[in-house]
Amino acid sequence: MSLRDFLSEMDRKGEVLHVEDELSPRFEISAVIKEFDGGPILYFHRVSGHDMPVVAGVCASRGRICDALKVDMQTLYTRLLEACDRPLKPKVVSDGPAMEVSEQPRLGRLPILMHYEGDAGPYITSAIVSARSPDGEVENVSIHRLQLLDDRHLAIRIVPRHLYQLWLMAKERGKDLDVAISIGLHPAVSIAASAPAPFGVSEYGVANRLLNGELSLVECEEVDARAPAEAELILEARISTSKLVDEGPLVDATGTHDIVRKQPLVEVLRIHRRESPIYQALLPGGREHWLLMGLPKEAAIWRAVRHVAPGVKAVCLTPGGCGWLHAVISLEKQTEGDAKNALLAALAAHPSLKHAVAVDTDIDIYDPNEVEWAIATRFQADRDLIVIRGARGSTLDPSADQETGTTTKLGIDATKPLTKPEQSFKRAEIPRTEKIERIINKLLGLKHR
Repeated sequence: MSLRDFLSEMDRKGEVLHVEDELSPRFEISAVIKEFDGGPILYFHRVSGHDMPVVAGVCASRGRICDALKVDMQTLYTRLLEACDRPLKPKVVSDGPAMEVSEQPRLGRLPILMHYEGDAGPYITSAIVSARSPDGEVENVSIHRLQLLDDRHLAIRIVPRHLYQLWLMAKERGKDLDVAISIGLHPAVSIAASAPAPFGVSEYGVANRLLNGELSLVECEEVDARAPAEAELILEARISTSKLVDEGPLVDATGTHDIVRKQPLVEVLRIHRRESPIYQALLPGGREHWLLMGLPKEAAIWRAVRHVAPGVKAVCLTPGGCGWLHAVISLEKQTEGDAKNALLAALAAHPSLKHAVAVDTDIDIYDPNEVEWAIATRFQADRDLIVIRGARGSTLDPSADQETGTTTKLGIDATKPLTKPEQSFKRAEIPRTEKIERIINKLLGLKHR
């Protein structure tokens, strides 16, 4: 259950594009990732100044995430939520492939990417960070961006969530926080690290449930933290609770640069790696970033909406909304008011959500043209618009109040009114015979030659 196992599986399916040209980790690799964003996995075999290949786009499509979890789109949310509700304690082994080589930290040897012009420097963007509370009772695993400072130091962006709580616990005891930073992971581990598990539930248990009990962990040697035994690289480190440094700017989910903040300094004590490791990269503001952030939130929205509108079918945090700020909800409306209840539940379940649209099940929520058509033909602003002012929003939104974090939220009910004939809202169709299907397919083939 390793990254390379998954890459082999995807290679057999034709999902991996091998890049043999030598490219620099400074802008060149990220430019190619951007061009193929949402497409195949990219495997960069030759990286200037480094003897380590780079892989990117592993979780950049919903289909690949489903392949990784062995589910279809209809059962994706239930599988993820079940794993959060019923985590499975992973086994701890004494050794693993990630521990084949152990060495002093020289972070400059890693092909850490410089992604965008204007970034503060190279950033590790795909790593999971695992930490335990000082009493060892609580473990958290989450994804955080890490800015390269020098061969032994990083700056970590920590928002006020679970890792931040553990950092505060360590700070109250006058200690730095021990962490394991793992790079190069099976997608199930990355998805679990983004999952909506409550504080106190280890995301390693979520990952192990997703992997049907096949996840193994190793204990770090110099810090009190654990890491996946099948990782490509493990950085043993400590997050300082007393030393803060400038972190940023870096492009975030919105595709715009985040601000510079004072954030904790990270000291790397030891690096463990495979004999020939693969470095895993993730493009900030790209599809993979959006899906890893947003898909677990979709599941949380889906569960919340089910309580008030049982006919909910699917949720999409849209690419146009940066995979974070805009949602489309598909539901089978049973009574008038179901859609509005669904919108309110969605806005509450994902506090960063800014705009939500409810549509009928005949609308493809992954097609923005269909969603816009539903708004154009089924929505009336005087009766179907919900406006909530002064609500907690996302600081990723540059138009929000950056001091208070508040925003104005919109809910749009673009479902068909039950009081009018359904036929009035159905799109006209043209019958297609087998002959017409054959001719159209022939013409399409000629077009794509």
